[in-house]
Amino acid sequence: MRHSRWTFLIAALWSVAAAHAYAGNAGRAIYRAHCSVCHGSNGQGAMPGMPSFTQKGGVLRLPDTVLLHRIENGYRGAGAPMAMPPKGGDPALTQQEITRVLGYIRRKFGHE
Repeated sequence: MRHSRWTFLIAALWSVAAAHAYAGNAGRAIYRAHCSVCHGSNGQGAMPGMPSFTQKGGVLRLPDTVLLHRIENGYRGAGAPMAMPPKGGDPALTQQEITRVLGYIRRKFGHE
């Protein structure tokens, strides 16, 4: 009986770890497909006027609610030559995918 409890616990922990890995991989794939064109694969901004995610005190200092709103609805910052399109130009992106890509950006480029 004790063996089956440990087996269940290990399986549950493995599932949680796998879910986190999937979320991270999904966020990375979304970033590469939709965000890196303007923000760069290194997060430093690939085009003039695009914010760097690597700058301490930069755009990633903003709360998730603000950044999620900008990703979902689009945004044009001061001095940017063009606006970021809603959902990075992919209207099929779900709220969960938007949350995953923001999580990836924070983990990859954030200073927390």
